[in-house]
Amino acid sequence: MANLKEIRNRIASVSSTMQITSAMKMVSAAKLKKAQDAITAMRPYSEKLTELLQNLSATLEGDTGGVFAEQRPVNKILVVAITSNRGLCGAFNANVIKQIKNLQEAYAGKQVDVLAIGKKGNDVLKKSCTIVENQSGIFDALTFENVAQAAQSLMDRFVAGEYDKIELVYNHFKNAATQIILTEQFLPLAPAATTKESNTAVDYIFEPSKEEIVLSLIPLSLKTQLYKAIRDSFASEHGARMTAMHKATDNATDLRNQLKLTYNKARQAAITGEILEIVGGAEALNN
Repeated sequence: MANLKEIRNRIASVSSTMQITSAMKMVSAAKLKKAQDAITAMRPYSEKLTELLQNLSATLEGDTGGVFAEQRPVNKILVVAITSNRGLCGAFNANVIKQIKNLQEAYAGKQVDVLAIGKKGNDVLKKSCTIVENQSGIFDALTFENVAQAAQSLMDRFVAGEYDKIELVYNHFKNAATQIILTEQFLPLAPAATTKESNTAVDYIFEPSKEEIVLSLIPLSLKTQLYKAIRDSFASEHGARMTAMHKATDNATDLRNQLKLTYNKARQAAITGEILEIVGGAEALNN
C-alpha cells in the first residue's frame, strides 16, 4: 500500500502543476493579444519613418547624419540584450544569450560590453560578460517615454566616443509559436540602400531644409527603433510563454494519465493478491 500512496501523491502533484501551467497559458494568451495589437499597429509607422529618413538621406550630399552617422574603426562594441524579467517561456531568453555569445566570438580581440534590458539576461550574462547597465525596470512601465530615455542614453554613449558600434539583439515576433532572433545595428546609422526605385528623382519642396529635417528625424527614428525592438520582444515573450505552458499542460496531462493507469494496475494487483490469500486460506482450512 505504500507504493499506492506514493503514486496517489504523484498524481496529486502533477494535477496541481497542470492547473498552474494551464492558468499561466490563459494569462499569457490574454496579454499576447494586447501586445500583438501594439506591435502590429506600430510596425507600419516605424517602417515608414525609416524609409522616409533613408530617402531623404540618399538625396543629400556629404555627411548628413551628423555624429550619429560617423563611421569609426570598430574596437568597442555595446550589445543591447533584450530579454524578459520572468522565466517559464521556453528558449526565449536562451536564444538571445546564445546569440550574444556568438557575437563575442565574432568580435574576438575587441571590447564587447552588454547593456541588459531584462532580469533573466542580466543574471546569466553578468557571469561571463561586462554589464555596463541593467535597465530591466523598463518592463514595469513599457511606455515610449521610458524607452526614449534609454535610447538617449545609448546615443550619448556613442556621441561621447565610449563605443564605436551599438547593436540590438532581440526576439522578433512572427506569430505566437515562432520568434526569430534578430541582430540590428543601432549606431552608427547604416547607409541608405540604393535601389532602382530610390534612384527615381522626385522634386519636393522642403520646409525647413532637408538637412534640418534629417537631423531632427534621426533621434526620433532611433528612439522608435528601440521601442519597436522592445515591443517586439515583449510580444514574443508572451507568445513563447503561452506555447511553453501549452506544451507543459499537455505533458502533465499525459503523465497524469500514465500514473492513473499505473495506480489502477497496482491496485488491481493488490486486490488480486488479497483474494488469492483468502482463497488459499479457505482451502487450507477445508483440507
